[in-house]
Amino acid sequence: MQITHFGHSCLLVEIDGTKVLFDPGNFSHGFEGIDGLDAILITHQHPDHCDIAKLPDLVAANPDAVLYADPQTTAQLNADDVAGRWTAAHSGGQVEIGSLTARFTGGRHAVIHPEIPVVDNVAYILGTAEQPGRFMHPGDSFYIPFEKIDVLALPSAAPWMKISESVDYLRAMAPRVAVPIHQAILSDAGTGIHYGRLSEMKDDATEFKVLAKESGTEV
Repeated sequence: MQITHFGHSCLLVEIDGTKVLFDPGNFSHGFEGIDGLDAILITHQHPDHCDIAKLPDLVAANPDAVLYADPQTTAQLNADDVAGRWTAAHSGGQVEIGSLTARFTGGRHAVIHPEIPVVDNVAYILGTAEQPGRFMHPGDSFYIPFEKIDVLALPSAAPWMKISESVDYLRAMAPRVAVPIHQAILSDAGTGIHYGRLSEMKDDATEFKVLAKESGTEV
């Protein structure tokens, strides 16, 4: 598996020749010129995960890519797309993407504050028949699917979380590899503190792997 981190929550995951882009948001950079995608998957509507200004060109450059988002975001995107090309990813559903199966789970964003409405948030699991949980992107949630996940995209900092919650999630999931995401709100010093704590407090069997910026990394 090769993963390219375009900053924050935007990841390009390549498994067995299939290329899937997650959460191209406005805190991420470098994904704009990508082509040859098999899928674009969006976890939820917040602009740091779904940059509506850049999506049309990205979609146009990838006419064969399947397009999935949580139900609320799908309705919003299709309202501005006469072709209605986006499909709602309902929890419990799945779709075949090249050599992979993408399963939809979770369903709700983590609570930011009781006065702020909770929006849809889909967690995506990529896998094959032999290894159904090869990769998981939880979006802005700490959803636990109660199955073995090989590589986990781990939220590392957010207005809706404490670092202790990220540590507990990392330990509960216990993946082979955890790659930190959702770090754009941190300063350089803050990133070091958060990554240091997560690396120190993970399960011994988990590798905590910080991805290079905009460069594919084998995991």
